Amino acid sequence: MNTPSNASSLVDLRDLRFGYGATDVLHGVTLKVPRGKVVAIMGGSGCGKTTLMRLIGGQLKPKSGQLTVCGESVPELDRTGLYALRRRMSMLFQFGALFTDMSVFDNVAFPMREHTELPEVIIRDLVSMKLHAVGLRGAAQLMPSELSGGMARRVALARAVALDPELMLYDEPFAGLDPISLGVIGQLIRRLNDALGASSIVVTHDVQESLKIVDYIYFLSEGKVVAEGTPAEIQASTDPWVHQFMWGEADGPVPFQYATNNTYEQALLGDQGA
Repeated sequence: MNTPSNASSLVDLRDLRFGYGATDVLHGVTLKVPRGKVVAIMGGSGCGKTTLMRLIGGQLKPKSGQLTVCGESVPELDRTGLYALRRRMSMLFQFGALFTDMSVFDNVAFPMREHTELPEVIIRDLVSMKLHAVGLRGAAQLMPSELSGGMARRVALARAVALDPELMLYDEPFAGLDPISLGVIGQLIRRLNDALGASSIVVTHDVQESLKIVDYIYFLSEGKVVAEGTPAEIQASTDPWVHQFMWGEADGPVPFQYATNNTYEQALLGDQGA
């Protein structure tokens, strides 16, 4: 497969390991996110996708391995260095996480007011530009409670790109959206990434929509990268695990039944405990 290693990497993970106490979650994950590219991380629930995002953002520290973002070794940064790095990245949360008591305008203006000393007249123009980019300039004075799910996600996206981040993190950006809103958000992720010259990591279960917008895909299972490739390579893959995930099949390498030490018949007959 054509790995993205030949391009300059904004995010670089090498043999990354992490666990909670004695329970390991990630077992030697290696992946790269080239500058200017959109990379998807997919896998079943509990495979380590969200943990990976938290490690990249510096909320957690790995047990071992290397993790660099924008050329900085994240686990080695002190509080000041970590905050400085976070200003160069942004995140779109799964359901937007808008401030419910602020208008659409104030939600998008919040990071500008918090992290810059720009005058209000400049902030007003910048907010208008960001909302225009997501098609919601006319909704500036609405409250989050007045927005549809798709509109709220677009406002959250405008807020996420308010400071023109180098790295965008998307946590299930397509969850709960109707087909039209889903398509709009997907195209916005691609267009904004290209317009900003940023890099994006998209954690998602939506395989078909992701194939339309991403440059490279990593599949996680049980804390390991089990498959990777471009959308064309993934679609052409004959790997049983990839095929099962791509088409949502119940039977395959990922079993329907959770492992147990006896058969169903034995449990019913009482030969030994379930």
